[in-house]
Amino acid sequence: MATSRKSSNKAREKESNWQERVVQIRRVSKVVKGGKKLSFRAIVIVGNERGQVGVGVGKASDVIGAVKKGVADGKKQLVDVPLTKANSIPHPIEGRGGAAKVMLRPAAPGTGVIAGGAVRIVLEMAGVKNVLAKQLGSDNPLNNARAAVNALDLLRTFADVAEERGLTLEQVYG
Repeated sequence: MATSRKSSNKAREKESNWQERVVQIRRVSKVVKGGKKLSFRAIVIVGNERGQVGVGVGKASDVIGAVKKGVADGKKQLVDVPLTKANSIPHPIEGRGGAAKVMLRPAAPGTGVIAGGAVRIVLEMAGVKNVLAKQLGSDNPLNNARAAVNALDLLRTFADVAEERGLTLEQVYG
């Protein structure tokens, strides 16, 4: 019994390093034959603050069920974020999600996360500590979160570029 208890504790520790933050909970309704059917939509950001983040959406008849579904969806949509030694991003980038556009720029150590709304939560959950961000276009939290995740997914390191080109790092730097 002691071995099963240890393995369940290890499983819990693996699960517990994931953090989730609810960005928005909305009451939505669907018109059916008998009237309106109410349900809840939850937008959840899931991340481990060590370079992985995902955005999930869940719908259910109760808030708790919607959040659980959102967490499960977020874990399915995880992206890996390359972080620099200063816990920033390697280069400036723009991401798109629907009508939203998010611009991300690396920042010097000590700057902090200068961003607003859902983009700030996405960056904090990814483990980015120094970055400048700007939301352009839509103010929809879901589209802004997806645009931020898209931008983080498009980031590449020097090692990635060298590998794609079939060169060494020294040859890339020139």
